Amino acid sequence: MADRPEAEYLTRGYTGRLFLGVSIAWFVLAFGRQLLPPLLPSIISDLGISSFRAGVALTGLLALRGLSHYPGGRLSDELSRKTVLVGALATVSAGFVLLSVSTVYPLFVFAVMVIGTGAGAYVITARSTAADLYIEKRGQAFGLQNAFTNVAGVASAGGAVVVLAVGTWRSAFLPIVALFVLLAVALHRWNRDPYVIQRVEFDPFGTLRRVFSAPSVRKTVAAYVLGIFAWLGMINFLPTYLQVEKGLSVPIASAGFGLVFLVGAVTGPMAGVLGDRFGKLPTSIGALMLGILGLFSLISGTSLPVLAVTIVTMAVGFWAFFPVAQAYLMDSFADGTMGGDLGAVKGMWGLVGSLGPSYVGLIADWRSYTLAYVGLGGCLLASLVLVTAVWRAE
Repeated sequence: MADRPEAEYLTRGYTGRLFLGVSIAWFVLAFGRQLLPPLLPSIISDLGISSFRAGVALTGLLALRGLSHYPGGRLSDELSRKTVLVGALATVSAGFVLLSVSTVYPLFVFAVMVIGTGAGAYVITARSTAADLYIEKRGQAFGLQNAFTNVAGVASAGGAVVVLAVGTWRSAFLPIVALFVLLAVALHRWNRDPYVIQRVEFDPFGTLRRVFSAPSVRKTVAAYVLGIFAWLGMINFLPTYLQVEKGLSVPIASAGFGLVFLVGAVTGPMAGVLGDRFGKLPTSIGALMLGILGLFSLISGTSLPVLAVTIVTMAVGFWAFFPVAQAYLMDSFADGTMGGDLGAVKGMWGLVGSLGPSYVGLIADWRSYTLAYVGLGGCLLASLVLVTAVWRAE
């Protein structure tokens, strides 16, 4: 990988150009992936599937995304960041091409799993690239990358409404492939790393044993797993939940989905600054408290203004927690193994967290989305207990 520059520029110079290029591709990937939740009611109707089967498909995407974190991170450590970044963009492009022609459930599942595989490798390498480039501004860099995810969520909410107004849900994905091709060319030109192809040894269990030797890491990862499970279960069914349980129209429910990411676009960078200045664990605790308050208020809310306020509160909590808690974990990883270490940890929490949509779909088919969301609130409460224990032990 390229040597870290002395000056940590976020928006200019080689550092800023590479960071922005990697993060813009992160944005397009997040936009394409986050089109699925607001399109989900149309997908369920078109493919003739249940909420549980839709949740299983999303779990497949998220599980492969989680499982590919470790090999993606390990390959980026041993080969080069550039090799994995460009290769991952090629993989997700293939997945979106398949998604654009999915007319039956098995092909839909296969397409989203291909997307998940490429997405996991790309995200972990993009995160490691940011960690290569920044030390003092690492929390801010992570917060900005999360902000790109949030802006993509806002855009996907509006994009889904436009797509359904002018065509079918499948028509959204080929333009995304064209953007990936352009971005792969840009990263090829901007990244100074060489392409490296060679045999790489993998030892995920050895990596996990080494990483989890510290009790604080074990508890923080457990807290993150619970948070990811709650987040993925909540966000992937939020438009459907708002339509079915709260009686909102498709455009208003999509707007509620977009509001989560609009709030996150501001919250992510601010949380990074607060975590760097006041401590990552205290900031994480405050974030979880807001997330819990917002989620349970959403469950009990009825009027549109109240629902909007609860969504904002919940979004602030979720989006403040993730970048700060992840930056805390990154501080404990060695530079030479950072990509593989983070990949192994993210693979574990991504795999467990991927069950969130299946859980919500199953409980919704059995009883209701409301009961499923109550269970997600319990996960956040357990996460708060764990993070507080880590903070008190320091």
